[in-house]
Amino acid sequence: GIQPTRPDTGYGYIRRGSDIGRDLYRVEQFVEKPDIGTAERYLAAGDYYWNSGIFIWKADAILREIRAHMPALYRGLVRIGKALGTKREERVVREVYDSFESVSIDYGVMEQSKRVLMVPGDFEWSDVGSWSALDDLLKKDRHGNIIKRGDNVIDIESENCTIYADNRIVATIGLKDMVVVDTADATLICPKERCQDVKRVVSELEKRGREERLVHRTVERPWGSYTVLETGEGYKVKRIFVRPGGRLSLQLHNKRSEHWVVVAGTALVTRGEEVFDLPANESTYIPIGMKHRLENPGKEPVQIIEVQHGNYLEENDIVRMEDIYGR
Repeated sequence: GIQPTRPDTGYGYIRRGSDIGRDLYRVEQFVEKPDIGTAERYLAAGDYYWNSGIFIWKADAILREIRAHMPALYRGLVRIGKALGTKREERVVREVYDSFESVSIDYGVMEQSKRVLMVPGDFEWSDVGSWSALDDLLKKDRHGNIIKRGDNVIDIESENCTIYADNRIVATIGLKDMVVVDTADATLICPKERCQDVKRVVSELEKRGREERLVHRTVERPWGSYTVLETGEGYKVKRIFVRPGGRLSLQLHNKRSEHWVVVAGTALVTRGEEVFDLPANESTYIPIGMKHRLENPGKEPVQIIEVQHGNYLEENDIVRMEDIYGR
């Protein structure tokens, strides 16, 4: 537990209980991210600490608590444990993990358990749980601004702002106490005092069924990565990067066709019964239902532009017949 210095709504809180000696206290209560009024009362009370997120336990102890308070999670962990070291490992981990309810250890176990002790911490600590937390950590300019990726930021007369530009020009004029974060996936603009409300944005994305809450535009795979460049009605455009030695699964799609254009390197393509090299500036077409594979047996990366067409373009429209990564 960390002695709080302000009523922060971005941290979880621990209520200190009885002293059992050796600087150990029983935990009376865990409270996750209270509203500002409650946080102010906790600060005034003096017996509440910030939850540092630093836990110490024996494996058998935490597993007993998970079994008692999150039985579905426990059953999934047992299933994963049985698959470790087998060819089924990656597939089972992915299936089980996808089935888990999204609940933090704080909510799922720590708030429920009666077997928790706390040690007060007297060291410098920051959860870096919001953009405003960077004020305590990063260097500011003479106007109090924190500007990252400065080559992409053009700021005129702003004060006490945090501005982050990932890969394009962001221009700001006369802002005060604001956060501006521009990435390839999304852009966030809000007052510093409202940074914690980003969780409401995530809830809204979930209500709207937007995949951005789960998947970045660039997705890593064991063979390389892909980046979604554009999505429209009935089509999706990707840039696919295949590292040397990378080999996608032998697969087919039931709901989409694909056009591939190689822009760098030479790909080895399986298309139905054909297997052929496809160099840069060449293309091929994969109809719906045709088995296919893309691989890179060379020493240089392969990049292709893939255009998908169909009435369903999600990643679960993949039927794998062979995969060296065991998926």
